[in-house]
Amino acid sequence: MMNSAHEGLEEQHCHSHSGDEPRKSHHSEKLKQNLSSRLNRIEGQIRGVKAMIEKDTYCDDVLTQIAAAQSALGSVAKLLLEGHLKSCVVERIQAGEEEVIQELLVTVNKLMK
Repeated sequence: MMNSAHEGLEEQHCHSHSGDEPRKSHHSEKLKQNLSSRLNRIEGQIRGVKAMIEKDTYCDDVLTQIAAAQSALGSVAKLLLEGHLKSCVVERIQAGEEEVIQELLVTVNKLMK
């Protein structure tokens, strides 16, 4: 089990791309394991919600489980956003790629919907 949800973030690095190569982020193994574990739990929550609907579970109970899954997914997004800001965004600004700010604003707007 992880001691901290943020453990391993400092080891994340982004690599610039050239040509048609997609931009990649290289997360530490600890962070990847943390995120993977969280996503596995979320996947289980979603399967549980589906089963609740199939069993005609009371709507309020289903909605509560949906809210829990949304919150868990939001936590994953926050971890990724934190790492992105501390590494990728900083590196790209230092490299003179100020367009990363507009890219970040678009992403944050998507997350806040």
